[in-house]
Amino acid sequence: MRQSLDMSEVSRLRVDIDRSGDTAVVRCGGKLVAGVTDFLYTEVSRVIPESRRIVLDLTELSYMDSMGLGTIIRLYVSAKAAGCELELINIGARIRQLLGMTNVLSVFTACGEHHLRVP
Repeated sequence: MRQSLDMSEVSRLRVDIDRSGDTAVVRCGGKLVAGVTDFLYTEVSRVIPESRRIVLDLTELSYMDSMGLGTIIRLYVSAKAAGCELELINIGARIRQLLGMTNVLSVFTACGEHHLRVP
């Protein structure tokens, strides 16, 4: 099942969700910044109950501010509480630096830089 979302008022952030069995791959594009973070949280939290694994593909995410970082952490906590694994893949240099500076990167399972393992 494929779901693509791009709301005009959330034009700075694009979210595309692919579901395969109990895995959801969430491709994020644009900017994850204050004002659009609730959009990502809402869309991803909808798939947490039916998923054992959620992969956030950050290939096309060009920028993330502290609110975006907080949303990623919030998603991690929500997923963990539901017994779901949250992984990050294809993390760009700037976002990797932000995650590293805040010691958040070590919390996540970061899979390959260019490859996605989906069952």
